[in-house]
Amino acid sequence: MAEAEGSLAEMRQRKKPKNSESQEIAKEKINNTSVSGRSPKYVLFQRFAKIFIGCLAAVTSGMMHVFYLSAYHERKFWFSNRQELEREITFQGDSAIYYSYYKDLLKAPSFERGIYELTHNNKTVSLKTINAVQQMSLYPELIASVLYQATGSNEVIEPVYFYIGLVFGLQGIYVTALFATSWLMSGTWLAGMLTVAWFLINRVDTTRIEYSIPLRENWALPYFACQVAALTGYLKRNLNTYAERFCYLLMSAWTYTFMVMWEYSHYILFIQALSLLLLDIFSVEQSNKVHEVYKIYIFSLFLGYLLQFENPALLVSPLLSLVGALMLIKCLQLNGKKGTFVAKVMKVIKFYLVCTLPVTLNVIMKMFVPHKENEHMLKFLEVKFGLNMTKNFTLNWLLCQESFQAPSQDFFLRLTQSSLLPFYILVLIICLISMTQVIFRRISGKSQKETVTLEDGQIGEKPEVIYHVIHTLLLGCLAMVIEGLKFIWTPYVCMLAAFGVCSPELWMTLLKWLRLKTVHPVLLALILSMAVPTIIGLSFWKEFFPRLITELTELQEFYDPDTVELMTWIKRQAPVAAVFAGSPQLMGAIKLCTGWMVTSLPLYSDDDLLKRNENIYQIYSKRSAEDIYKILTSYKANYLIVEDAICNEVGTMRGCRVKDLLDVANGHVVCEEGDRLTHSKYGRFCHEVKINYSPYVNYFTRVYWNRSYFVYKINTVISFQS
Repeated sequence: MAEAEGSLAEMRQRKKPKNSESQEIAKEKINNTSVSGRSPKYVLFQRFAKIFIGCLAAVTSGMMHVFYLSAYHERKFWFSNRQELEREITFQGDSAIYYSYYKDLLKAPSFERGIYELTHNNKTVSLKTINAVQQMSLYPELIASVLYQATGSNEVIEPVYFYIGLVFGLQGIYVTALFATSWLMSGTWLAGMLTVAWFLINRVDTTRIEYSIPLRENWALPYFACQVAALTGYLKRNLNTYAERFCYLLMSAWTYTFMVMWEYSHYILFIQALSLLLLDIFSVEQSNKVHEVYKIYIFSLFLGYLLQFENPALLVSPLLSLVGALMLIKCLQLNGKKGTFVAKVMKVIKFYLVCTLPVTLNVIMKMFVPHKENEHMLKFLEVKFGLNMTKNFTLNWLLCQESFQAPSQDFFLRLTQSSLLPFYILVLIICLISMTQVIFRRISGKSQKETVTLEDGQIGEKPEVIYHVIHTLLLGCLAMVIEGLKFIWTPYVCMLAAFGVCSPELWMTLLKWLRLKTVHPVLLALILSMAVPTIIGLSFWKEFFPRLITELTELQEFYDPDTVELMTWIKRQAPVAAVFAGSPQLMGAIKLCTGWMVTSLPLYSDDDLLKRNENIYQIYSKRSAEDIYKILTSYKANYLIVEDAICNEVGTMRGCRVKDLLDVANGHVVCEEGDRLTHSKYGRFCHEVKINYSPYVNYFTRVYWNRSYFVYKINTVISFQS
């Protein structure tokens, strides 16, 4: 009996695998019949239709953004109904300087002559010859002027419309690149649509295009967005060779262009290189790809060094030191057999070198390469973080600018009201926890899957997700300190939040932690990835879309008659060889609207111009008429313009008015309890000169005034009257 029972048990055990095998065979047959039911042509057509619709949506989103910017700009400034002078006045500060050089290039007899005049420019700042292309990164203007003349647009469209259209067109490419990045990460173009919607709704915090069109960042950041999109595709796993090469070539081209367009681009790429370094640590299999990107950085720095007239700032940049050190460590091949004592020692040595070698290289480079830009930035950061105190007017003035302050509560409130910040935090938390799980799994010695499926629920396994999480965190840390950097951070917050909301993998990761049993998690993840963005989109349509329409239909008016009158008087009454002195922002407008020479420019990367700006600003300090006269004549100034808005400024921030900063720099304010004021022997010059009494009338003669501006001719022959 026992033997019979044993044989029966054996037969049952033998039958079980057969049954399981038959079930697997049946499943394969079902799958084969379902696949065979769909012909390869049908599958190919389905993929093509998906890609075509996504690309169409991306391009349409970019074009709609361009049309919106154009319509809003027209409504805000009534641009088409204004004369050329009134149009040019809309360019303020450094934007006016950029556009003025674009005009100069178009007026030049030839392109070669125009470049020569810019690189040897002695018609902008008195007693100074500058290389405007180098100091102001004028490659965007060079490209715009070439395109304007080469395409024959001079017979079709006015130069100002062509220039503005180019910048708006780049903003359309910017939005399209963000769309593509979110689409690549999530696999659905619905994420791209949501990215664009969040970008538009939060455009006060995503772009400065509405306030200052010619800014360098408005030219450069679209190329950076394209580079990030190509990098996202390049980092994806299971990418075929042709797609990988295509992404690499695109990434190279966009990186080179970005480096040339903006003098501060290497700092943004340094943050990206740090993100890739951390990705290399967390995701070992991406090491070769990451080092290929490092090669692009090296060549980009070399190209930028040449095209920016041997800019020493690129040689001492942290990007070069970091990438150079990492490439050197890679060449040393500090590896050993896995699990051995030697391998552990090598890891410790490698970690030590990664932490110390970049700093060492940077110190060595600074010892041999003369540089000034980094010194200004280091002094600024020291004062910003309270490590040092200074009475320097320029540093304190920069610290008082809104873009260098910490973000206000209104910024976070706007992001919360548009639902962007809550969803970003949700996506960030899920991705960080999943990444932490992956790291601990790797430390414990568990093997990593080559392909991550939806059922796995491991969003933290994707290298492109790891990169973007780290990238937004690093940019976010900087944006929390300096508000101006929010314009780099917020667009990628829009992209990452939209990716997470529309990604079934992210919802599957969350549902796997919750361990739901009532509903199949895969089905629920797919439903949530469609339902949540749909609900967000409907809320946008109800709440924010009417606001956008109202902005386009609402008639706004930008009218500055006082500035128009001032520029008209200068063009009609002032000699062609006259030199004007005043605030740097106003001098930029005078250079653009009249072409007359000025004493200073709104440029803060040149020591001499910084000193000029501080000296000219002394017209709003408590200095004697003789002191001001000596300062102005030392720069060969013929006319002085006093702005009533600066002289009678009522600042919103304590101690940040120009006259307050000058009093601190000149020692007229003692910083003690109660901020006791030490009275100067002289009254404030901008007030005293208006009264027309001696000795002010001996040095300055008022020749024009209106409600906002007072113009004084600087006397060449001084007559002292009682």
